[in-house]
Amino acid sequence: MKIISILLLLLSAFLSFKHGWDAFQPADPGQAKLMAELGVTKTMMPYFGVLSIAIGLMVITPQTFFISNVLHAVIIVLIMALSLRAGNVRMALIEVPFLAMPLVLIWLGHPFRNLFRPQT
Repeated sequence: MKIISILLLLLSAFLSFKHGWDAFQPADPGQAKLMAELGVTKTMMPYFGVLSIAIGLMVITPQTFFISNVLHAVIIVLIMALSLRAGNVRMALIEVPFLAMPLVLIWLGHPFRNLFRPQT
C-alpha cells in the first residue's frame, strides 16, 4: 500500500507541476480553443498555473497533504462541470480517473506521515 501511495503521490505532484508549467506556455490553437470553450480566458491561465504548482508543492508535505488533495479534487470537479456546461461530455468523462486519484490519496494517507511526527 505504501508503494502505491508513493507512486500516486509522485504522479499527482508531477501532473500538478506539468499543468502549472503548461499554463505559462503559449497554448497551441487546439488547447486555446478548448479553454475558450470552457470559459477560461487567457488572462486566467497564469492564476491556474500558480494554483496548480502550489498544489503540487503542498501534496508533498504531510502537513498540507489533505488540503492539497481536496483542492485538487475541487478543481477537477470544476473542470468537469465546465465541460458539461459546454456540452463536452467526453472531456468530463476523461476527468473521472483524475478525480479518483486525489480521493484515493486521501484514503491511503501520506506515505511518510509518521516520519515527520514529533516523538513524545
